[in-house]
Amino acid sequence: MRVKTWDGDWHGNAQALIIDTTDTLVLTEGVTQKSSQSELELHLQKAMDPMVGQVEESPRRLTWSETTCSIQPFFCLQIAACCSVVAGLPNPRAQANTSTIATLGIQNVNLQVAANRRMHHTDKFSSRDLILRRGQPWEILLYCNRSLSSEDRLDFIVSTGPSPSESARTRATFALSNEEGRSGWRAVPVANNNNVLTVALSSPISAPIGWYTFNIQISSRGSASTLQLGAFILLFNPWLQGDDVFMSNQAERQEYVEEDSGIIYVGSTNRIGMVGWNFGQFEEDILNIGLSILDKSLNFRRDAVTDVARRNDPKYVCRVLSAMVNGNDDNGVLAGNWSGSYTGGRDPRNWNGSVEILKEWKKSGYRPVRYGQCWVFAGTLNTVLRSLGVPSRVITNFNSAHDTDRNLSVDVYYDPMGNPLEKGSDSVWNFHVWNEGWFVRSDLGSSYNGWQVLDATPQERSQGVFQCGPASVNAVRQGDVNLNYDMPFVFSEVNADRITWIYDQANGSQKQNYLDTGSIGRYISTKAVGSNSRMDVTDKYKYPEGSNEERQVHQKALSKLKPNASLNPTSARNSTEEGEPSISGRFRVVGMLAVGKEVSLALMLKNLTRDVKTVTVNMTAWTIVYNGTLVHEVWKDSATISLDPEEEIQHPVKISYAQYDKYLKADNMIRTTAVCKVTEESEVVVERDIILENPTLTLEVLDQARLQKPLMVRMLFSNPLDEPVKNCVLMVEGSGLLLGNLKIDVPTLGPKERSRVRFEILPTRIGTKQLVADFSCDRFPAIKAMLSIEVAE
Repeated sequence: MRVKTWDGDWHGNAQALIIDTTDTLVLTEGVTQKSSQSELELHLQKAMDPMVGQVEESPRRLTWSETTCSIQPFFCLQIAACCSVVAGLPNPRAQANTSTIATLGIQNVNLQVAANRRMHHTDKFSSRDLILRRGQPWEILLYCNRSLSSEDRLDFIVSTGPSPSESARTRATFALSNEEGRSGWRAVPVANNNNVLTVALSSPISAPIGWYTFNIQISSRGSASTLQLGAFILLFNPWLQGDDVFMSNQAERQEYVEEDSGIIYVGSTNRIGMVGWNFGQFEEDILNIGLSILDKSLNFRRDAVTDVARRNDPKYVCRVLSAMVNGNDDNGVLAGNWSGSYTGGRDPRNWNGSVEILKEWKKSGYRPVRYGQCWVFAGTLNTVLRSLGVPSRVITNFNSAHDTDRNLSVDVYYDPMGNPLEKGSDSVWNFHVWNEGWFVRSDLGSSYNGWQVLDATPQERSQGVFQCGPASVNAVRQGDVNLNYDMPFVFSEVNADRITWIYDQANGSQKQNYLDTGSIGRYISTKAVGSNSRMDVTDKYKYPEGSNEERQVHQKALSKLKPNASLNPTSARNSTEEGEPSISGRFRVVGMLAVGKEVSLALMLKNLTRDVKTVTVNMTAWTIVYNGTLVHEVWKDSATISLDPEEEIQHPVKISYAQYDKYLKADNMIRTTAVCKVTEESEVVVERDIILENPTLTLEVLDQARLQKPLMVRMLFSNPLDEPVKNCVLMVEGSGLLLGNLKIDVPTLGPKERSRVRFEILPTRIGTKQLVADFSCDRFPAIKAMLSIEVAE
């Protein structure tokens, strides 16, 4: 006699059930030939349930025959048939009478959330949700009341969005099947042991991202039932070749998808600075908020069915996000403000990261958070892109053009006294920050795949909405301004010519002063992969400045936008009423530039000829916002200077702290201008934007950082002024180091006084983590610091 032992219970987990192949059902002690059907069923349940009892060591054999067994024959047959299937042993009599097999039922489901999230690189998200990446299999366990037979059918049903349909690819019904070569959603049996069915499921590689409901329909013995299995989130999959966002380089995937902190470059071409930013894409609720951004969009509100169906396409999703991260049209995430006055909100310089912004947006009932500027929009969009699985990075363009009329030039105006004028709609920003997302451009062709510009800062409307991109970086470099999306605007940001005009308000006359073809689009920067160093990507956007290729591309772009100007494109731009100037000028910094100190510059004037020249100089200094917005005039001067042949002189420029103190904004920027005029010659305009240094804010850890061990951090700050600083606040943030953010009120600091503040953090993840801090007071609106902390186990 052959026997088989089966581990499991009555509902799939019995301790021991033994049968043989001679139609003998082996039962435990306590069952007699006179046992009734109910007694037999109760005994089997008790014997096979590990929580109730154990099987006897010496079971009594009960011969299976209709003449010697007083219980119902069909009941014995049903039990024997069920057990023989599970045990893997043949039972001809059971197979001959399948009408007695029980209807298949699912009694428990294990979605294996932890294991599946590890396999799908979503285990860093601070949630308990099942988060998956499209195109990649995941496994679930179905605990059945019996083993699956050939007559049973399991159909899985997934759906996303309102009114889901198979035609829109937002709903799918697919059967459990071993059939090879099937496309679309799949469910494949992996194992069927002890009434536990392991199923591997997978989505199409082009499935829409978002929340899905997940059901199973069971068809068995002529009846059908539906069971809710739960819900899951489906994301883009940069790990899987074939996905539109696939990124083959592991180090780049780590940086552009999984890195939750970073650096954003700010400042000017003369002084490139950087600020730390906490992206925090894995923080609690951030992924859900990112998905809700899509559900709050104008596209969703206008046509939800179509919008959800199009979420399979990263270029569509990214374009919607570029519109929704600003709140200009659609109650998006952030309200922009470049006025220099931030009453009713927060100075954009005070934000440390995206997490607080996104959570505040949700908490407020999805009203725009006040206030953002370009790096805040870019940092926030970067968080959402990475959370959804789109590889992304933050890009800073220095001397960034804002060309409003698509003529690939920006016009800058001054009056004869040296005052910068806010005339016209064009402008040049000291720096501008946008994003790049990595995905294919099936609409344009493979040569335009890769990095795509996305800009959430509301500058110009596109298709009636403040949105920008995706614009292929490769297309920008080649001057293909006729392609989607927003290519002329992005091309101008890095390639426009800068035309300086002198405008006389007295008589309304204006004349072109100078054409500069090389100053726009400098030092285009992003954080390097795996380090905090700056990576220059200017060559990805354009050929070397001044090269033949660069001018040819510019001409190509201009001819596409202005076909009638292609015959003589530069004649109007190069025309001036007078000849070449006989003098040159520049501003030179003398000494240290620091808030609280006198600004000391020198205007360097040089005679380029062998004749004596008399120069009339009108100079001004204005505090500005980084995008060129004028705040207040803080200094002006005029002088008449005589220059001997080929002589160079220095004319001092000194601006006291008292003159600029009340008007300096968090950018710490002052624009100095000199309009230099030689009789009967064209004016020479000399301009320089200077940035004043803040005092240093220092962060230092006082012990080795270890996982789940409180760690003390110390902040050091010295007041450099001869007056007290008041209303001091320290804001600290860092994913994996703090839950949320930390706000500390710092006492008033007297003149030259030093402050030491200690606070505690709790590392919750190992590896290199970044702590970012912002210190603000009445005299220093935003002093930034960042500290990398290595967390050990």
